[in-house]
Amino acid sequence: MTIEAVVFDIGRVLINWDPVAFYDREIGEDRRRELFASVDLDAMNARLDMGDGFQEVIYPFADENPRFRDEIRLWHDRWIEMARPAIPHSVHLLRALRAKGIPIFALSNFGVETYEIAQGEYDFLTEFDREFISGQRRLAKPDPAFYAVLETESGLSPQALFFTDDRPENIATALDRGWHGHLFEGPQGLADQLVAHGLLTQEESTP
Repeated sequence: MTIEAVVFDIGRVLINWDPVAFYDREIGEDRRRELFASVDLDAMNARLDMGDGFQEVIYPFADENPRFRDEIRLWHDRWIEMARPAIPHSVHLLRALRAKGIPIFALSNFGVETYEIAQGEYDFLTEFDREFISGQRRLAKPDPAFYAVLETESGLSPQALFFTDDRPENIATALDRGWHGHLFEGPQGLADQLVAHGLLTQEESTP
């Protein structure tokens, strides 16, 4: 079946997402290692991805961990600095697909407020034909129910969807549902797959 829409993850596919590098710059690698080993920041961030309030999650969590209170608050106060820069070749591919009239969807684990911040920073995040954002839906990858929402609302069959994501477990769910999937390890690999599937020409895929 012909691919009718391309589905993008956002973090580490269209924009960089690197809290480790941010904290290394701000507090030094040793203190960052201590922070990440002592405090479950992934669990904190997962609450944001499921739609809980940005400051309402992070500030109380910081207060619960007074030894790292100031460092944890940075996750809120300077969040956008963890989500830089854009990945230019990936953005080029998104826009090249749109220029050919191929629908572009987002399927991303993202908080409600952090997604609004990111959209204010990156105009291409306002260019999706459809957005499926975990915080808005209170569903997150790799839960198959999140993928099912995209199928239902788009009206497209699984075989008509091409999905790229940087996490193997998220791609595995897509493949289990019959989607085409590409594990993102860099924009050139994605470009090669889009060309192989006949979605872009080599020239169109090149910035």
